[in-house]
Amino acid sequence: MIKFGPSGNDEKFYAQGFKHSEQSAKYCKDKGLDCFEYSFGRGVMMSEGKARSIGNAFKEAGVEISVHAPYFINFANPSDESAQKSYGYVLDSARFVTLMGGERIVFHPAAQGKATREEAVAKCADRLKILRDLIYENGYQNLKFCPETMGKTAQIGTLEEIVGFCKIDNCFLPAIDFGHINAREQGSLKTEKDYLDRLSYMIDELGYERVKHFHVHFSKIMYGGKGEIKHLTFEDTVYGPEFGPLAYALKKLKLEPYIVSESAGTQSADACEMKRIYNSIDI
Repeated sequence: MIKFGPSGNDEKFYAQGFKHSEQSAKYCKDKGLDCFEYSFGRGVMMSEGKARSIGNAFKEAGVEISVHAPYFINFANPSDESAQKSYGYVLDSARFVTLMGGERIVFHPAAQGKATREEAVAKCADRLKILRDLIYENGYQNLKFCPETMGKTAQIGTLEEIVGFCKIDNCFLPAIDFGHINAREQGSLKTEKDYLDRLSYMIDELGYERVKHFHVHFSKIMYGGKGEIKHLTFEDTVYGPEFGPLAYALKKLKLEPYIVSESAGTQSADACEMKRIYNSIDI
């Protein structure tokens, strides 16, 4: 079934005196949320005991946990040594999400750098094939590794590029950040049809069963000529995108993704609002 939850802890979590990730589980449950994304954005720096403790708390609360791998992954880096580090960041994230009892690892694919777009995408695809082999060698093939659409034009991660990467192997599942797409494409997501077109493209390319439970990031994002500038909250009325048209599209296509709010400081409240909007729609 469809799931809604926050990326990390919001400002109210800390304002209420909470400090520990174990407390995030009940915090989400009490709000009626279904999932939580833990960020290893600055590196996988956690003991195995802590990971198990967090996992036990989320299991007890009945809230599903996922992780975001370190932000400095770049599978298009010209340096093979740097690529080795990127493999390690993803595999370390896989090891720890397993200890936490989760099964989804979101990661940023690459930056274009000085290469041409075609060269960078090809390099990234070749490296993801090596990553696939490492995933199987380490017994992680039952997890979901989710390359993410990116918000800046200098980053690898258009919708089409992400779908192409996911064709490499079934262990890859698209992480579609609709705020990133909207920012990269200068406000392209406005109507239900805008979402239906993109979702239908994914289904046509990857198959319905593969797409049914795909990963979603959603937030409103300020953008400029080069794409994403910063994440906003649902209070924003300038940049968008709006969740309502996406909710209609998801219901129409009978898709049930794992939806993570990445709003700036209000992610739990905005996750609750997305769930409210979705549940209010009768098709």
